[in-house]
Amino acid sequence: MKKIFASLLFSLLIASLFIGCSSSNNEKVKVAEVTRSIFYAPLYAAISNGFFEEEGIDIDLTTTWGGDNTMTTLLSGGADIALVGAETSIYVYAQQADDPAINFAKLTATDGTFLVSREKMENFEWDDLKGSTFLGQRRGGMPQMVGEHVLKLNGIDPHRDLNLIQNIDFGNIPSAFASGTGDFVQLFEPQATMFEQEGIGHVVRSFGSESGTVPYTVFMAKKSFINKNEETIEQFTRALYRGQQWVQNQPIEEVAEAIMPYFDDTTLDIIEQVIDRYKSQGSYAPTPLLSEEAWNNLQDIMDNAGELPQRVNYGELVNTTIANRVLQ
Repeated sequence: MKKIFASLLFSLLIASLFIGCSSSNNEKVKVAEVTRSIFYAPLYAAISNGFFEEEGIDIDLTTTWGGDNTMTTLLSGGADIALVGAETSIYVYAQQADDPAINFAKLTATDGTFLVSREKMENFEWDDLKGSTFLGQRRGGMPQMVGEHVLKLNGIDPHRDLNLIQNIDFGNIPSAFASGTGDFVQLFEPQATMFEQEGIGHVVRSFGSESGTVPYTVFMAKKSFINKNEETIEQFTRALYRGQQWVQNQPIEEVAEAIMPYFDDTTLDIIEQVIDRYKSQGSYAPTPLLSEEAWNNLQDIMDNAGELPQRVNYGELVNTTIANRVLQ
């Protein structure tokens, strides 16, 4: 028995050494995400399914809460890659940055917010917003710019037809609405679905369905990092693409199970509903390739909101070489 135990112990020791060597050979990549959201399901699915590990990458994922914080983290070297709205790369570029942030992979293809009303409205029309108090998002951020773009497309001037509130921090918007502020609010999931279940609000429209294709959330890295680590970026993009395809092709229930560890405070039922909602409107980009049409649509939306500092050519801030290699 002692010999068997000793042999087993020796085998376990050797196995652990191999596991340790395998893990240490993987390159750690620090990723800063702008928020934690079911909107980013393909990323979490790629991590939980081991796609990054199989590409030789260990993901160190940090939530940095907000576009400004995320870009500061990236530019200061606190992260290698940022998951954030593509508009931030334009803001940085317009400040004559020596080492601009380059967009190399798209994660989401539409806006991810929904228009939620306090009262149930079976036959909502956009004109119902006129004269209401609207709890909006931060000025200059993608949610607010897309929101204003959609409102204008439907004949609503957000600064004249609404009592627009924009002085509440991103993380406090849901609680502000729940406590009685505003007749309408622009919300991400899962808050929108949770509010519906709790009777706090009712989803009446999807900004994602109304706004068209836009590089709402992308992966970007400093130009110098991409130049020095192109193989790593390609491995990262390949793992991401596998996650995107997996989410596209798997049943909603399986996707929800895969990403549930990232949402401890959200029930499986709500996660499934949110994934279904996002998949049905095409919010999850099926590939990492950021198209020129989507890039121009982004700048049109920024321009309409009065937030575009300057037009930037597609090839200046978008690297398609890596995504194209992955797709081939």
